[in-house]
Amino acid sequence: MTAFGSTQDGRTVDAITIAKGDLTATILTFGATLHSVHLLGVPHSLTLGCDTMQAYEADLLYFGALVGPLANRVSNATAPLNGQMLQLLANEGTTSLHSGPYGIQQEVWTVLAQAPDSVTLELTLADGKDGFPGNRVITAHFAIIDPAQLTLNISATTDADTLINIANHSYWNLDGTASIAGHVLTVPADNYVPIDAACIPTGRAPVDGTGFDLRTATVMDPKNGQRLDNNFCLNGIEGTLKPACTLTGKNGVTMMMQTTEIGLQVFDAWPISSGDFKGHTGTEYKPHCGVALEAQRWPDAPNQDGFPSCVLRADETYRQFTSWSFSHA
Repeated sequence: MTAFGSTQDGRTVDAITIAKGDLTATILTFGATLHSVHLLGVPHSLTLGCDTMQAYEADLLYFGALVGPLANRVSNATAPLNGQMLQLLANEGTTSLHSGPYGIQQEVWTVLAQAPDSVTLELTLADGKDGFPGNRVITAHFAIIDPAQLTLNISATTDADTLINIANHSYWNLDGTASIAGHVLTVPADNYVPIDAACIPTGRAPVDGTGFDLRTATVMDPKNGQRLDNNFCLNGIEGTLKPACTLTGKNGVTMMMQTTEIGLQVFDAWPISSGDFKGHTGTEYKPHCGVALEAQRWPDAPNQDGFPSCVLRADETYRQFTSWSFSHA
């Protein structure tokens, strides 16, 4: 564990590097952020990030972080729970995005345990923080399995009924280039979640005949006009491990992602920029610099009829397992 920097309000942030086999990953205590991932024989990080702490409180706010406690968008920053309406914090017009401006991505997590190939982080949230009930304890366990698999186990408990949906918000670029153009993406989902102009879900729809049919290998091309910032309804049962996506770069690096979650947010970073901060490549990140692939429950679930629940009861434990396996042709 090494010092990475300090937040604007003076909190110390550390970096923990874990390694095994052909894979090395660095995790920050700020936001339980996956800062970088390196595969043996590949000269660049496979995920986007920055070596300047200030970037993660500015233009790289969500890069690699665990976002939540209620990830993605909540319409009108309100959510029903047990017959009452929770008032959340809005930070995107009237919408609450990733639980508002002070979500778990802005917290400094505590290191519970560390080994050469793993690290466990913990975060405690007080009852009422950001509008959510319950004193909550969240843990995130990152581990590397030989030869080149990164795993993430997330759990959460609460002493009062609450809402939980936690997602890793890493941006991936397997080529180390300025754009994800030429990457090939496959998502095994028969349905997706259409959105309105405010990026709020309008229901669930089949991918057949749409630009959201990624069930066969699809070349990512920022010039084709098809923007992606949608949840894909993964085939399979909630809580069981299932394929989430496969991403292959032009350089032959492939990432296979699996998760126990029922949704995958695919975001092609079309409006994203790192501003004046330089990324791992030594240059600023521009639109389409990477693709975010976020295992999650479906967005705005409390306000959407028929969407799977994101309620966590006081006698239950929230669990998510996600893995990323890497290979190089």
